[in-house]
Amino acid sequence: MTPFPLTWLYAPGDRPHIVAKALAAGADVVVIDLEDAVAPDRKEYARAATAELLGEAQQVPVHVRLNALGTPWAEAELATLPSLRGLSGLRLPKVTSPEEVLRVAVATPLPLYALLETALGVERAYAIATAHPAVRGIALGEADLRADLGVRGEAGLDWPRSRVVVAARAAGLAPPSQSVHPDIRDLDGLAAGCAHGRALGFLGRAAIHPRQLPVIRQAYLPGPAEIEQAEEIIKAATTTEGAQALPDGRFIDAAVVATAHRTLSLAPTRP
Repeated sequence: MTPFPLTWLYAPGDRPHIVAKALAAGADVVVIDLEDAVAPDRKEYARAATAELLGEAQQVPVHVRLNALGTPWAEAELATLPSLRGLSGLRLPKVTSPEEVLRVAVATPLPLYALLETALGVERAYAIATAHPAVRGIALGEADLRADLGVRGEAGLDWPRSRVVVAARAAGLAPPSQSVHPDIRDLDGLAAGCAHGRALGFLGRAAIHPRQLPVIRQAYLPGPAEIEQAEEIIKAATTTEGAQALPDGRFIDAAVVATAHRTLSLAPTRP
């Protein structure tokens, strides 16, 4: 295990048998989805089933993605769910302003995670990230954002992706997790997307099927060569003060050492 969650597995709230499988799948966090994954005529059942499950403490951190604020469903969810023992956090969809976050923050002490799914939400990323101390993370909802922007290819999302990475860092939050890869059979595409996300500064990724979890974890964990290099850098930094060059010509300074420490913080615990 790493000290940071790398995998966030979504499960539809109106299908308790799938939620049960998700809880046993090995994800760092399970997200019970009451929004996009649930049809309107199933919303009340999904809320009731989720409330029943989360009445007891869970072995895995469980978050709930609420319905969009301002809908009757969200109001009922906020009145029912926050006090449940098994709930560890709330994910707020389609956030476009700090005021929306504040409305939820005053109603619950739970950690909040804001999903930015429109151009307006992305533009206000830093204001949303700093809206209240309860905000523990921000992330993109890329399916809705694609539709809002009219983006077709991956390159068109790189600027919004970098925007939320910068906003999260500026706000003192953990790096955002990537949005889901919707094709559960395309594991090569998932791995390539994770590698790209890691290069942009993301940390971990949301998933919609357990088979995606090991791919995400492998993509975001440092490999043996990265760990060895980081250890070498830190060892050199402890013997000499200031900037220096390693025998192979690599230059190291305080920023390089900080990156090496972050790499080791993500390394799997050794037996």
